Amino acid sequence: MRKIIYYAYAGMLLLATTACFKKDDYSVPSETLTGSIIDSTTGMPIQTEQGSGIRIKLDELSWSANPVPLYFWVKQDGTFNNSRLFPGHYRITPVDGPFVPLIRQDGNGDTTVNNSQTVDISGVTQVTFTVVPFLKVEWVGDPVVNPDSTVSVNIRFTRGTSDPAYQFNVTDAYLFVCEEPYIGNNNFNNKLSTQATYSGEAGNALLGQTITLRSKAPLPAGRTWYLRVGARTADNIQKRYNYTDVKTVNMP
Repeated sequence: MRKIIYYAYAGMLLLATTACFKKDDYSVPSETLTGSIIDSTTGMPIQTEQGSGIRIKLDELSWSANPVPLYFWVKQDGTFNNSRLFPGHYRITPVDGPFVPLIRQDGNGDTTVNNSQTVDISGVTQVTFTVVPFLKVEWVGDPVVNPDSTVSVNIRFTRGTSDPAYQFNVTDAYLFVCEEPYIGNNNFNNKLSTQATYSGEAGNALLGQTITLRSKAPLPAGRTWYLRVGARTADNIQKRYNYTDVKTVNMP
């Protein structure tokens, strides 16, 4: 008799437990947001780091005016693509990059500039932003392989913005060397890369000048090496680099 009662109770408990589960009828998110972030000084997509540079901030406004934001990373070449979004009404803002913020506030916390975009994401939605970088970093000529197999590069950095509020002191310039094309402050060969640092306003005196950087050691032979230069300012927020594009050196 005890067994009958036990099994009957267990069966009721199982039915009660399974009744608590509801079938998830939500379809997999499949809408796409794609686009690019244009550097105002070049008219081309801004150079950044993939995985730790610029982020896209998404606020879905379909159900709330103050939603929990969703973030995803911009690619190294300044483009972005997210194909796993639900359809809806979104506010889109590039954040955390080495550029004048797209949303700015005064000392009272009131918004004075708002260059975010609000769009309905459905199917494939494309947006483009233009940002003003803190610095414009350029190659001056091509990398040169020295007789000792080190590599020297010439670069120049200038102000990207004319707004004094965002003309911070230049803190350093970095020649990044890597075995891979995805290269920057988050991925480089520390034995070969070299950094020039500046204290106070010393780096500002180099604005517009041609600067030579040399790899820390000879580049090993028999492979292709990827080079990129970043320079940054003491922006007191993210301290991210503005970059050149990537160049290659084939070591025989």
